[in-house]
Amino acid sequence: MYAQDLPLWQRYEQACDFLEDDLDSGYVRVLQEMIAAGWSNAELGAAVRDLLGGWVALLADVVREAERRHGPVGPFTAEELATLVASAFFGSESLLLLGFDREVLPIRSALRRVGVLIRQLDEGSTALRRTEDASMPTGR
Repeated sequence: MYAQDLPLWQRYEQACDFLEDDLDSGYVRVLQEMIAAGWSNAELGAAVRDLLGGWVALLADVVREAERRHGPVGPFTAEELATLVASAFFGSESLLLLGFDREVLPIRSALRRVGVLIRQLDEGSTALRRTEDASMPTGR
């Protein structure tokens, strides 16, 4: 998914779609149960950390790609931003499994709106580059 040549916001929307699929399939429940079991079982905890660490590393690569295209992402390092995004999904999974509904915690819509923000930033950045390119003198 992240290797595709799609805008970042579209890949983020896919991640939200995958969350829905993973909730429906039971994968999220199993993962969350493994996380909880890893709190008291060091061997399982290490395996879960490796799994989750791989996702965070992948997200950090995606952030670095975005930085190459658009410049720094505020004050965050790629690892910090990847950690925040991953934590938002992991925490959201826990709350959804607890049964919070959208009237109490609009988790799904909040995650989706991050994709809207990414799209707005991406398109603003593109629009800004086009404006800057148009104002640059040509043929020196």
